[in-house]
Amino acid sequence: MEEDEPELAAGLEAALELAPAVQAAIEQVFPSQDPLDRADFNAVEYINTLFPTEQSLANIDEVVNKIRLKIRRLDDNIRTVVRGQTNVGQDGRQALEEAQKAIQQLFGKIKDIKDKAEKSEQMVKEITRDIKQLDHAKRHLTTSITTLNHLHMLAGGVDSLEAMTRRRQYGEVANLLQGVVNVLEHFNKYMGIPQIRQLSERVKAAQNELGQQILADFEEAFPSQGTKRPGGPSNVLRDACLVANVLDPRIKQEIIKKFIKQHLSEYLVLFQENQDVAWLDKIDRRYAWIKRQLVDYEEKYGRMFPQEWCMTERIAVEFCHVTRTELAKIMRTRAKEIEVKLLLFAIQRTTNFEGLLAKRFSGCTLADGTVKKPEVPLPSTNPFLEDETGTETDEIVIEKSDTDKPKKPKVPDNPFHGIVSKCFEPHLYVYIESQDKNLGELIDRFVADFKAQGPPKPNVDEGGAVLPSCADLFVYYKKCMVQCSQLSTGEPMIALTTIFQKYLREYAWKILSGNLPKTTSSSGGLTITSLLKEKEGSEVAKFTLEELCLICSILSTAEYCLATTQQLEEKLKEKVDASLVERINLTGEMDTFSIVISNSIQLLVQDLDAACDPALTAMSKMQWQNVEHVGDQSPYVTSVILHIKQNVPIIRDNLASTRKYFTQFCIKFANSFIPKFINHLFKCKPISMVGAEQLLLDTHSLKMVLLDLPSIGSQVVRKAPASYTKIVVKGMTRAEMILKVVMAPHEPPVVFVDNYIKLLADCSTDTFQKILDMKGLKRSEQSSMLDLFRQRLPAPPSGVENTGSLSLSAPTPEQESSRIRKLEKLIKKRL
Repeated sequence: MEEDEPELAAGLEAALELAPAVQAAIEQVFPSQDPLDRADFNAVEYINTLFPTEQSLANIDEVVNKIRLKIRRLDDNIRTVVRGQTNVGQDGRQALEEAQKAIQQLFGKIKDIKDKAEKSEQMVKEITRDIKQLDHAKRHLTTSITTLNHLHMLAGGVDSLEAMTRRRQYGEVANLLQGVVNVLEHFNKYMGIPQIRQLSERVKAAQNELGQQILADFEEAFPSQGTKRPGGPSNVLRDACLVANVLDPRIKQEIIKKFIKQHLSEYLVLFQENQDVAWLDKIDRRYAWIKRQLVDYEEKYGRMFPQEWCMTERIAVEFCHVTRTELAKIMRTRAKEIEVKLLLFAIQRTTNFEGLLAKRFSGCTLADGTVKKPEVPLPSTNPFLEDETGTETDEIVIEKSDTDKPKKPKVPDNPFHGIVSKCFEPHLYVYIESQDKNLGELIDRFVADFKAQGPPKPNVDEGGAVLPSCADLFVYYKKCMVQCSQLSTGEPMIALTTIFQKYLREYAWKILSGNLPKTTSSSGGLTITSLLKEKEGSEVAKFTLEELCLICSILSTAEYCLATTQQLEEKLKEKVDASLVERINLTGEMDTFSIVISNSIQLLVQDLDAACDPALTAMSKMQWQNVEHVGDQSPYVTSVILHIKQNVPIIRDNLASTRKYFTQFCIKFANSFIPKFINHLFKCKPISMVGAEQLLLDTHSLKMVLLDLPSIGSQVVRKAPASYTKIVVKGMTRAEMILKVVMAPHEPPVVFVDNYIKLLADCSTDTFQKILDMKGLKRSEQSSMLDLFRQRLPAPPSGVENTGSLSLSAPTPEQESSRIRKLEKLIKKRL
């Protein structure tokens, strides 16, 4: 028995091994911390846990009893569960059978309900079938009764309409006809029925008969031949107009056309082309005649025509069309007799009449598009023109006459603008030619006045005033533009713009460029001896004070003309038709004034530059190798500073109103003077060490003067513009570096070449050659230096400039001699 126990234990262990999924499910359902419930239970470990030491074996009987008690409890539980599951299968089968029976009963009840629903639906259909038939019958009966009623009304209305038409009872016909037409619209879908079609044809025949009859009545009342008209309106005709509103619109248009034609027949006779009253000088009589006719119409026929026909306005509009045609015809015939004064007089009277029409009528009859309602211009911030509602710009100026000045019509919101005055547009060339002639005379007068009065007197306090002729020219331009825009906004405005362009260019060349002082050939250069002998201020500048003021005045005038021409262009574009805006272009004229400005600045620069030339020439002729000691600034520097102090304050004060061009003058002078100064530095050869020190001191003095150039001699010190300061610092620093290179010892050669490249950043062999000449080296030494220079040049040429730009602001190299450092200390001490 003891031998079989191990085998039994091994079999039990094998039987108790469960699948991992089963074991996981058991642990999830019955979680337990008991080691006996673990799947990897080890009996040896469990026993060692219960009896860890030999002393604990004393309780072995108690532990065994507890385990046996637990085993018996488990057996009891297993037995109870097994017995409880004995009848489970039988109970499940019984429950399934009961569920199936319940489902069968449910299906039976559903089928019964469905059968009953189908029977109910059939019963409802049988009940509603008769109701639908009754409903359709009621609808058809209602339609039939309504149609028969309309048919009765139509038949009776047609009979009454025919009878009333024969008796000319237009008052009753007007109301009846509209009703018959409305009723007939209900029978449009029944036109296939012969009786309905017959009634429709009778209505159309009655309408045609009414139309012909009404036209005949109006023809009888207002015969087209003769000028006599009945004494007053007719009630029959008034009712006939109400009928015409219902008839074909052509009947209404024919009535209106015949009445207006008859009403204006007298006008065509009175103002025939061969009549003296038909010419432009008596154009007022035309408008006086129509005013009387409109008053007469209102008194006699105002109530005869319906108000919505706007007969008064139609008469006035037709009068305008006829007048425009007649005036165009007579002006073509007598074109040679048209003068500017006569033309402007006629236009002024005509535009006044158009403005009167705009106040009296709304323009609702102008739907044919022959006259386009002008667009309201946007409010302009353009300073070129003042408020055009002012008294000055409201007037149209007529040369040599202040009488009969046409008043500016209110073009915006005037639908009648141009309805008559458009006929004058082909003849506006007379006006354009007159303006061309007047402007030509104005320019000639400006030239003569300038010659007679001479250049403007110097007046620094005014800051370089603009020439008065400039303001006069643009005032005249302004008046011409306003006047022409009142006459036409089409091609004449383009023609006037061309005239403006012509005389803007003439003003620029004859008045401005033509009066710029002419430069003369420069005198011979001064030697340093003569320069030293001359007293301070004895040098004669090329331009006198008056000439400098004149140049500044012309520059200011050109700047004013440039700005005002741009504003003139914008205003012209506002005035001209939108389709012609692209043809307004004054860019060429603005470029012309820009050229005058540039030439004026160049003259000022050349004058000051030429005044400094003798001093620079004297500098280059000095024996710099013989200078024994460094003193104050050289005489040539004093001379340059003197000329700058003489000219620049005058130019600055006279360009106070155009400060940006004074800045341009300063920049251009710096760009001209500094390269010239450097070129003269290269001519100073050979130079001793002391001479180079003196030149460096002079260069620094000139640099400080140039930096202070914009505000030199001014009580108000302003900081120079950054753009100008940058040019001066860059140029004069280069001059200082050239002198520092000259002062540096040329031994050893490698150090000298590297020092040159670092300070000047100039890869040109010509510049290096000039530096060697300034140092007074022999040709053999220069040749070896040039070879070494070419070898030491940096490889990438593009990097030279970058290196140079850094070198200019870099500190003095270590190889610089102590003499240069001493000279810098001397300069700082004196400053």
